[in-house]
Amino acid sequence: MTALLLFGSFIVLVFLRVPIAASLAVASMVVLFTSQGLSGFEALTDIMYTSVAKFTLLAIPFFILAGVIMDHIGISKRLIDFAQTLVGHRKGGIVLVTVLVAIFFAAISGSGPATVAAIGGILIPAMVKNGYRKETAGGLVASAGAIGIIIPPSIAFIIFAVVAGDQIPITINRLFMAGVIPGILVGIGLFIAGMYVRKRDIQKGIFNDSVEAAMKKSTGKERWEAFIKALPGLMIPVIILGGIYGGFFTPTEAAVIAVVYGLVVGLFIHRKGYIKMMYRIFIESALQTAVVMIIVSAASVFAYIVTTEQIASTISNTVLGLTDNKIIILLLVNIILLIAGAFIDAISAFYIFVPILLPIMLMLDVDPAVFGVFMTINLAIGLFTPPVGLNLYVAASMSKTNIIQISKGVVPFIVASIIVLLLVTYIPSLSTFLPDLLNIK
Repeated sequence: MTALLLFGSFIVLVFLRVPIAASLAVASMVVLFTSQGLSGFEALTDIMYTSVAKFTLLAIPFFILAGVIMDHIGISKRLIDFAQTLVGHRKGGIVLVTVLVAIFFAAISGSGPATVAAIGGILIPAMVKNGYRKETAGGLVASAGAIGIIIPPSIAFIIFAVVAGDQIPITINRLFMAGVIPGILVGIGLFIAGMYVRKRDIQKGIFNDSVEAAMKKSTGKERWEAFIKALPGLMIPVIILGGIYGGFFTPTEAAVIAVVYGLVVGLFIHRKGYIKMMYRIFIESALQTAVVMIIVSAASVFAYIVTTEQIASTISNTVLGLTDNKIIILLLVNIILLIAGAFIDAISAFYIFVPILLPIMLMLDVDPAVFGVFMTINLAIGLFTPPVGLNLYVAASMSKTNIIQISKGVVPFIVASIIVLLLVTYIPSLSTFLPDLLNIK
């Protein structure tokens, strides 16, 4: 009865277009009030406060701030220019540039929509100029931006570690390293899909490659100059990940260092008007952080009820009672997460589904890091899957298309990402190879 009331009220509120955070909070309040009366509201506030008062979660506002700083000081443009000098002259070079820059910026921001916003304004017009349709350009940028929550540092992995930590110890370091190869594989899949779309449109006679064919190969001097300008951005992943895995600082401390580094770099790049720019940067990052933390606090109450009311264990036992075939169970889990990711954000999904699905994964002897990675890829796909994919709306605005057009353009990239998802799900060594090689527990 409790499960029906909790999930039923949540689903009704979602379909009434109530914001996810509010839907989670209201559904939780209904259950707490019916079971505990007015004292349930006191439990609500206690859980919401303790859920965000964690040292690990301090990494989130600092990584958000670092990403906003790098966007505003022009790091994304410098990364694009450098990638363009390397491969821009090749056939489909702009597709490869888009994927490469998305991976680079993902290692700075840790956020999908932030990556789309940072690179879309430059790369979508560039792709259109090179002969690609607006919906194809927007679809590629929307899907490539989703790599932002897979490649470390990833806000999604931080949330997963916090939620999963209530059941089994798992370090952010291991999750970060486990996401490297899968994130690169997603990028490769998107590039292959982009090249397929290019070939298909050429055969249909709707692709104009005259601009692309006219691109000249950059000289060594031009590449070197572009590299020097992009170096501050390229150094960020080296500093963050090198410091973490070198044992110099924790992920939370790494986030603070990334902010300080960004502030120093910005001071030398933008000497004039830098103070005024910093005001906008802090306001934007504060708003983004507030949204994340409100979702975390509301979702934590929902997860608390799912766990304490034995809803998670009941659902887990039911699923395991249907079949003991590991392949089928993993496929069902992926289908559930793909559907959920199309309607709710990644943070909410972690708090709702990790307490339910993690016990199943442990009984199937699935490494928690592998589960964290393929769950994150599922939710990354949700970022560019209609009807609610946030990346789609950001990219549609930038490509000046509507959601229906861009939804058609993103289909090949969804297919490519799902293929990579299945590879990561059924070949766990793709996730565990690097952390095991480096002995990261």
